Amino acid sequence: MVDRGASALSLPDDRPAHPDPILALNRMGSFDWDLDTGQFHMDARAHEIFDLRPDEYDGNPASLAVRVPPVEGIRLDELVAQAIKDGSENYGAYFRLRLRDGTPRWTHTQGYIRRDDTGRPRRIVGIIRDATDELSDLAARDDEAALDDARRAQTNEQTNVVQLTTAALAHARTVQDVIDVLKDTHGLTHLGATSLVMGLVEAGRIRLIAEGPEGSFVPGTLVTGIDEPYPMSEVVRTLTPRFIESPEEFAGGYPMLWPHLTDLRITSAAYLPLIVQAHPIGAMGLLYSDRRGFTPEERNILVALGSSIAQSLQRAMFYEQEKDIAQGLQQAMLPRTIPSVPGADVAVRYRAATIGGSLGRDIGGDWYDLIPLPGGRVGAVIGDVQGHDTHAAAVMGQLRIVLRAYAAEGHPPATVMARASVFLHELDTDRFATCLYAEADLSTGVVQVVRAGHIDPLLRAPDGTCRRVSVAGGLPLGLSAEFGSLDYPVGTVELDPGHTLLLCTDGLVEQPGADLDDGMRALAAMIAAGPADVRKLADLLIEVAEERGGDDDVALLLLRRRSPDAPQAGNRLQQHVAPGDPEALAVARHMILAAVRAWGARDRSDEIELVADELITNALMHTEGAAIVTLRALTGGDRRLRVEVEDSSSALPRRREAGESGVSGRGLLLVDLLADAWGVEARGGGKCVWCEFVVRDTRRREGS
Repeated sequence: MVDRGASALSLPDDRPAHPDPILALNRMGSFDWDLDTGQFHMDARAHEIFDLRPDEYDGNPASLAVRVPPVEGIRLDELVAQAIKDGSENYGAYFRLRLRDGTPRWTHTQGYIRRDDTGRPRRIVGIIRDATDELSDLAARDDEAALDDARRAQTNEQTNVVQLTTAALAHARTVQDVIDVLKDTHGLTHLGATSLVMGLVEAGRIRLIAEGPEGSFVPGTLVTGIDEPYPMSEVVRTLTPRFIESPEEFAGGYPMLWPHLTDLRITSAAYLPLIVQAHPIGAMGLLYSDRRGFTPEERNILVALGSSIAQSLQRAMFYEQEKDIAQGLQQAMLPRTIPSVPGADVAVRYRAATIGGSLGRDIGGDWYDLIPLPGGRVGAVIGDVQGHDTHAAAVMGQLRIVLRAYAAEGHPPATVMARASVFLHELDTDRFATCLYAEADLSTGVVQVVRAGHIDPLLRAPDGTCRRVSVAGGLPLGLSAEFGSLDYPVGTVELDPGHTLLLCTDGLVEQPGADLDDGMRALAAMIAAGPADVRKLADLLIEVAEERGGDDDVALLLLRRRSPDAPQAGNRLQQHVAPGDPEALAVARHMILAAVRAWGARDRSDEIELVADELITNALMHTEGAAIVTLRALTGGDRRLRVEVEDSSSALPRRREAGESGVSGRGLLLVDLLADAWGVEARGGGKCVWCEFVVRDTRRREGS
């Protein structure tokens, strides 16, 4: 029943003063529906007919849905709406209730519409009675037309739900998107389902991927075998839907499952195999608490729904597989690690594009690179290959490697850019690329910059002010070779101590409908207001890009020249630890212990060794690749030892509660307790977990 409201107008109250005794003699209940407030008041007898206790009903007609099946509610709403629209004074109808124990009850209602002086409906008063006993065969035949209408309305409603659900599934890109569509309150719940379960076939088993509502999960069903006595397993084995039409049938057919569903008051269920090209990819179950049995039309509709869901799931799984491949390619093409640069702090970040509805396009051609050069110099590269697909990523990988090789050979910046352009042109690809190459001498602070169609760099001063550095540029890579214009002008930037040079791709700047210059000014203002630490600043910028979204990927590189009094890298040791190689792990432990003692930190050697061992073990256990262990002695201010463990996984470590009897989950708690500082940094396609220890030089004390 719908909720209707109107402005308050005068209306004579012509209700009987004490109707209850009169109606009770005829086993009738009464109701008074205030259309202004939407409140639907019932007397005690009406509560009994609806099988509701007074404390179970709040006066909202929508609350009666627990007893009135959806199809009956729709029919009554349409009847009342039509009577109001036609100017009728009353209406009457038979309808069915579903009692607390699931038993159906035929009920009859008669309502009288009261209108104000303007003819506007303000109130409906009426009676309701139990019509089960009195409904004779003749009355049933008289009402057969109404029942047929109700059945047709129910079938039409279910067909509409299938159509709406299918339309919504067309926009689902991932498996989670499919689940969200199915659990939407405006989706399958219109079919009257109380609970939804769904599983996918994986390696001969069914893995549960969705269940609802909350609290309906059955222990032991997260992963089940196809040969186990469960309905989803049965429909996968037989490729045939299973319709369970009564609690007795459910309890008899599936005694292992039924005891866990009794609290949901399930009266029937429909389990559907999800079939694609004659192969089952999963199964879905719809459980009902207000119906028994399924008509042939309802079965056909549910089977059609299962087919639509199966197609959407397969499309979503293909998308996720292609996305994983694309992201793996992207990570392989970007630098795995960024080398440490004496005299500078460096931070790099990458954010993949997200382009709705395009398989495999959550990837692009943006890249960054940092190239150690002879004589204390370093080359910083940022670039963007045209396109958002695996082809762009593949071209980017080749171009990055070639540009790195030309720089490492010692060519000047203009020559590096010109040769890279010729290489891209000779690849015979239809892609071009923008690029910016900056070669910095950190001993003098002189930075030579070459720009090939790319956006300008930005420079931030120690006081926070940030400005765009205008650099003369040439054509993008590939195009300059095609048009024979390989002369790239070289600009010079002074990078004083404490200054930060920022290189980025246009995905961080450009927004639809906005001018590039406005975007650069907004980015400069954001950098000026951001933190001085390059890693924190990089995190801030990439978070803003994530929140803004957009259909372009983002790469950025920040290079900050250290001040003379900033901590400088001192002694440095590094060890590669391969998975499944206990000898390499033992060598790494020996290296750490020996170095710590040699560097005069004997009083904290046990703590450093224990924390380093924990970080290395975590990297080997929770990633599929090797670990690179680096130990540094840092000077300036407090004397510190820094332990870094790099791996190829982008998954960040997280604290877990181990519990009183837990044997795992205490690693990060241990690191946090023993180290003076620790954190996580993105490193190309992976991450670096680091920790630092403030130490005293015990060599002086022992020698004194």
